[in-house]
Amino acid sequence: MKNQSGEIEFILLGLTDDPMLQIVIFVFLFFNYILSLMGNLIIIVLTLLDPHLKTPMYFFLRNFSFLEISFTTVCIPRFLTSILTGDKTISYNSCATQLFFFFLIGITEFYLLAAMSYDRYVAICKPLAGCMSYDRYVAICKPLHYPNIMNSKVCHQLVLSSWATALLIIFPPLLLGLKLDFCAAKVIDHFLCDTSPILQISCTDTSFIELTNFVLAVMTLVITLLLVVLSYTFIIKTILKFPSVQQ
Repeated sequence: MKNQSGEIEFILLGLTDDPMLQIVIFVFLFFNYILSLMGNLIIIVLTLLDPHLKTPMYFFLRNFSFLEISFTTVCIPRFLTSILTGDKTISYNSCATQLFFFFLIGITEFYLLAAMSYDRYVAICKPLAGCMSYDRYVAICKPLHYPNIMNSKVCHQLVLSSWATALLIIFPPLLLGLKLDFCAAKVIDHFLCDTSPILQISCTDTSFIELTNFVLAVMTLVITLLLVVLSYTFIIKTILKFPSVQQ
């Protein structure tokens, strides 16, 4: 965006203009947000205070709960406020910030889930050897070397790598998005700032940024899904090799 970016305001249409439906949506989202917030906060507090929950699995779970709180907080509170006040406008800077954290946190969750499966693999699949998908891989496939492999340093590196990877993925489209120009119509047909409705109201040719977004989205989905599937494939194969009780 050029020099006028600080003066631009968008209008978020939301989900409906029906007052009764807005009340239903507000109540539903409000209570779900509170329940999600409380549930994830309980997980974080318990894993911090209970000495029995100091394993890598609960470390990853605590980080995932933090991501869940952050993700819902980026999306829900502002929408609830707009329903209460009736103010559907959002500044360019606020919209860009919401879009940034929406994708940063969402992509980080994907890579953290992929990381945690490895932990389960090590704990089960390599009993004589020593982030969620990576974490599951270690805990299940390498149980005797589990504490050595999934030590505190490795766990922190996996979490930081998930954040760093997400940041690298969103950086190219973010730079392209900041150069977009907008015409007279600045009405976003959504309840939050998302890529597709924003690109629809841009005067700039968005074909390249759309292609970039598609490639990065597919790459993220394929990589994380492949890591999870491979980890759990090894886990299942190892479990099937375990001798039964009768044997």
